[in-house]
Amino acid sequence: MNLANLLDRAGRGFASRPALASGTRTLCDYRALARRAGALAGGLRDRFGLGPGDRVALVMRNSPEYVELLFACWHAGLIAVPVNAKLAAAEFQFILTDSGARVCVVSADLAATIGGLAGPEAVVEIGSGDWCQVAAAEPATLVETAPDDVAWLFYTSGTTGRPKGAMITHRNLMAMCWGYFADVDSIAPVDSIVHAAPMSHGSGLYILPHVIAGALQVVPESGGFEPDELHRLCDAHHGATVFAAPTMVRRMVAHAEARGAAPAGLKAVVYGGGPMYVEDGRKAIALFGGRLAQIYGQGESPMTITSLARHRFPEPAEPRFEARLGSAGIAFGIVELRVAGADDGPLPPGETGEVLVRGDPVMRGYWNNAAATAETLRGGWLHTGDVGVLDADGYLALKDRSKDVIISGGANIYPREVEEALLAHPRVQEVSVIGQPDPEWGERVIAFVVAAPGAEVSADELDRLCLDRIARFKRPRAYRFVDALPKNNYGKVLKTALREMIAAEPA
Repeated sequence: MNLANLLDRAGRGFASRPALASGTRTLCDYRALARRAGALAGGLRDRFGLGPGDRVALVMRNSPEYVELLFACWHAGLIAVPVNAKLAAAEFQFILTDSGARVCVVSADLAATIGGLAGPEAVVEIGSGDWCQVAAAEPATLVETAPDDVAWLFYTSGTTGRPKGAMITHRNLMAMCWGYFADVDSIAPVDSIVHAAPMSHGSGLYILPHVIAGALQVVPESGGFEPDELHRLCDAHHGATVFAAPTMVRRMVAHAEARGAAPAGLKAVVYGGGPMYVEDGRKAIALFGGRLAQIYGQGESPMTITSLARHRFPEPAEPRFEARLGSAGIAFGIVELRVAGADDGPLPPGETGEVLVRGDPVMRGYWNNAAATAETLRGGWLHTGDVGVLDADGYLALKDRSKDVIISGGANIYPREVEEALLAHPRVQEVSVIGQPDPEWGERVIAFVVAAPGAEVSADELDRLCLDRIARFKRPRAYRFVDALPKNNYGKVLKTALREMIAAEPA
């Protein structure tokens, strides 16, 4: 089993179908893309002496070459190490060193930064003479790999310490693909995917099911997420799918509202990285109704734990609409899901515990980290660190990361519940809730609030809103009004940064 076979198959079965585009300009068909990947595989092997199991780091902005390189690595039996292009130099250095990458391929804007770091034997800049020589090699013979050989070394965000390299195998990613077709959406050869989110993470993973279907891979000329550009590309390309974080969906909605309509060619918005807040979901449904799907996954089980498939996404007329919209959906058909107690045993519906999952998408383990592997995969289950509750119908409601639960006066308070209440205020744009150490109560609830542009909101208003919607003991004891929330490169709020802000305040 080698993922490169997917492109080889597409190169034959969809030979003349458009495969890759930069903006609105088609670059090649599937026959040419398969040939290009084979040549790059030959160049990586022959020019640098790489062999099966060697690591190649991709420190790149979104670009058409990303698609070529992923399949070139697999074609040669290599392990791809896609790296978030927005990291700092020290973070790049850690991943390059930890992975033992022998070669690092970089986009031009990152060449100087990576060139000054230790580790790789060679740094190849896209478009350089070295790159052209690698790409001009004779196509390599496709290497046979075992299903459990590592294909993608996926480094976690490292918000609680050093990032860990999740070993994602060929089997894991094949399972992810079948999960997509069964529990997210269908794909036709005339469809497309627009890679506005980082290809080093979720959007890049979705290259695979679209290659299986012979669909078009579209890379924005900006190399990232620009709402106006994305809108235009989804107007220009047929059956366009976009993978997006909830914060991106919010910006897409605002842009579509300003233009008065959703993009004509938009088929699906698959969002992940956390459930969408109910108020944001309502706005998205009003504009993108029938086009939305949600997935919940982790790097350790890529894109594949639970889903709200496009064909079964909740509609406002449903009796339990809000609960369904606020949930993370039901388990993918290719995994087993459990909400577990302290003994890792299953809890009955309605009880809160840690989300555990097992099945073919779950990683082999962490790279060079046996202790973390044993802890995270104990008992054969992936321990996600997320707190959730299953209802009687199998829908998973995520409460929070276990480390984010606030314990005040001996009672558990889940920040997401408080955030949902505050977001019901029409002049609140964003909110994040954390716990602050308190000598009497253990912790007290603090809310960081971003008001809508040009609007003002008071603590008294928010307090009254909370008292109407949640128990008194859950309401924030203090509010911090800020211009923006600190976020990582994928749009997730950095609660660690908020805790540091609170810690730095005078007593």
